[in-house]
Amino acid sequence: MKALYIASTGMAAQERNVEVISNNIANMRTAGFKRQRAEFQDLLYQSYRRAGSQTSDAGTIVPAGIEIGSGVRTAATARIMSQGSVVPTEKELDIAVRGEGFFVIAMPDGRTGYTRDGAFERDATGQLVNIDGYALQPGIVVPDNANSISISADGMVEAYLANETTPTQLGQLQLARFVNKAGLESIGDNLFVETAASGAAQIGVPNTEGFGNLLQSYLEMANVNAVTEIADLIAAQRAYEMNARVVSGADEMLSTTSQMR
Repeated sequence: MKALYIASTGMAAQERNVEVISNNIANMRTAGFKRQRAEFQDLLYQSYRRAGSQTSDAGTIVPAGIEIGSGVRTAATARIMSQGSVVPTEKELDIAVRGEGFFVIAMPDGRTGYTRDGAFERDATGQLVNIDGYALQPGIVVPDNANSISISADGMVEAYLANETTPTQLGQLQLARFVNKAGLESIGDNLFVETAASGAAQIGVPNTEGFGNLLQSYLEMANVNAVTEIADLIAAQRAYEMNARVVSGADEMLSTTSQMR
């Protein structure tokens, strides 16, 4: 009975849906995290009577045919790249992007990573790095005798050095943007890498045309809405239960059929 297989595809799809929702909820407090949404497609149809076919020599046309679907599959787990809430942190090396753009990170394997997580630190040489020690690009080195660091909305980094009354420019931060940022590949550690779907990175200066501006001592939090996720979770659970009921119903029908003499 095809209903068993069809219902099983529905259960598998909702199981994947719950996994996506679970990951969203788990990362509610992850800086720069972008939520995902499971998207589904119906499977192939078996046609028993085609709509539009002729039923007589007089040219009578069938207005509606008979098609039975094969179920559902998970087509994509699209990432929603909307702006997350921006919260103050009182830490001078925390930077939030307000608008378009990703920070550029040099990864140890030679690849370039992109992130919305602006929680940066200084390493032993004074270079700005992310929480894993990967260097922010272009490289910014803060001298040991820097008393305070200032980061403007357009990404200019300045520091007041010991016994100096005027700030010293340390460098210019840059951002990357993509034609299709939802096409970026997540590799964990709050990092993305470009793909053929995302297109090549376009590098530019913050607060210029097409790029967002920067906020020092702020972080962008995950764009996960707890109420929405719980509502989606309940809907996924109900859909799973209904497919399970179909499996039970189809099993009972098969049992009745097998008992007929």
